[in-house]
Parts: sequence; C-alpha cells; structure tokens
Amino acid sequence: MAAIELRRLRAFVTVVEEGNITRAAERLFIQQPPLTRLLQGLEDELEVKLLQRLPRGVRVTEAGKVLFDEARALLARAEHLTEAVRRAARGEQGHIAIGFTSSAALHPFVPNLLRRYRDILPGIATQLEEAGSGELMDALVDQRLDVAFVRSPASGIPGLTVEPVLSEPMIAALPVGHRLAVESPAPLPLDALAHEAFILYRRPAGQGLYDAILAACHRAGFSPRIVQEAPRLPATLSLVGAGLGLSIVPASMRRLSGDGIVYRAIAADAQLSAPLYLALRSNQTSAMVERFRQLVAETALADYSA
Repeated sequence: MAAIELRRLRAFVTVVEEGNITRAAERLFIQQPPLTRLLQGLEDELEVKLLQRLPRGVRVTEAGKVLFDEARALLARAEHLTEAVRRAARGEQGHIAIGFTSSAALHPFVPNLLRRYRDILPGIATQLEEAGSGELMDALVDQRLDVAFVRSPASGIPGLTVEPVLSEPMIAALPVGHRLAVESPAPLPLDALAHEAFILYRRPAGQGLYDAILAACHRAGFSPRIVQEAPRLPATLSLVGAGLGLSIVPASMRRLSGDGIVYRAIAADAQLSAPLYLALRSNQTSAMVERFRQLVAETALADYSA
C-alpha cells in the first residue's frame, strides 16, 4: 500500500483503540481536523462506513471491526519490515556464505569466531562450505561465497582481497614405526627428511601450503620425493597413518588425532609456517560482510597476536 494509505490505517486503528477522536489526535500528535480528514478519506477509498459518530466518541461498525483486525496485523508487519531492512543495512540481519579449508576448520580460531559471530549477531543465517583454497577462490569470484578462510595469499586474482589473519607452525606427520617417529623434545631438522617419501595434498587444492613446503625443502638443500598426492589434508594424514610416507601439515592438524601417526616439531630454521587469510571480493559493499571482517580482525588481535 502507498504511504498515505498506511497513514489512514494507522489513524483508523488509533481512533478505534482510543474510542475518541480527540484522544487519538493527541496520541498521534496531530490536530483533530487532519485526523478527521484521514478517516473520511479512508471511508471514501473503501466506499464503506467504518465508524459511527457518537456524542462522546465513536463506535466501530461491523465492517470497521474487520478492517481493524486486518489493519493492526498489516501495520505490525510494516513496522517489522522497516526494522528488518534497517537491521540488514546495519549488517545485523541477512545471510552470509562462509568458506574454509579443512585445515582452517581445525584451527580453534575459525570455530571460535563462528560461535562468537552467531552469539553477537543471531539474526544472521550462515552457510558454511569446506573446500580447497583454489575452489574457495573460484566460489568467491562467482559470488557463491561472501568470505573464505584460505591458506594461499592468492595474489594476482582480479577482484579479490586477501587479508592476513594469523600464522601457525607446521609440523611433521610420520607413521608409527618410522625411524624418526620417536619421542624427543628436540625439533626435527628439515634436511633429515631429504630421502623420505612425501605425501602432500594436491597443489590446486592447497597451493599456498604446497609451495611453502617445496620452498623450505629447497632451502634445506633437497627436493622432496613426492610419492602420493591427496585431495584434502585429512586424506593426506590417512595415507600417512597407513604407512605410505610422511607429510608436513599445519600444527592444528594434530586435533584430528589420527591412528598410526606421530607428530614432531620442525626446527625453526626451516622457516615453515602456515598462514591463514581471509579472502573476500574487493568490491564488497555488504554491511554484513564488513561486520564479519571487523570481527575477524578484532578476534585475531585479541586472542592470537604474538
């Protein structure tokens, strides 16, 4: 309905609730003559008598009773709609699609952040999608995702912005019984793995970590002998647990607690770390996404700065 029609309905409902035009005018903060014109206009528009004028007030007609019930529901819906739109404009209501890699999901930062986001903004519906960094970047470009936690800086992808969130060490995952799978407080020198069989997850799915491992091995003086590639990090660890080789994974992957796997820290001089980034579209104008971005930055600064 047009705005003037809503004004007429609001005036009519107020008059019926007060039972008196003078009191209704005071409640609406208008003079009595304009209020009377609003009521007359509503009756003329509907071509029906809605109110019976009495010496001391008004009485609603049968047709007016029907309109009163419908008008109150409509006005309540209009007020709800207005507030919903304002909440959406403030980034407090709507729907957000969030992507993450499997390794990102295992870092406590991501589930803790999502829980906090839900608590702070319960009016936001979240859709979660797990995939490799490359697939998540494609989904962002295609606007199937709004934001994504990835392991690759994704430099050179037009239309995307990638912001650093945190960084964690990488560790060696070795099968039980391997000569290096021993309880030792000493970090493992990377060059100790020079002649070992490596299991890595496919570069298209995790280009950032894949390239970081190869670069670190080259700095240590060897090229890793890759015997198997897996589609995801959990699958990589399953192959390690089966004794097919070893791998290098983010430290948060320890949370999987896979059978048949021993984890060891890698010496600091290997300069091996697993960064976590937040990726989003550069032209993103959604207040909801901006609220999420700000919460990521605040949480990382408060809980994971070092």
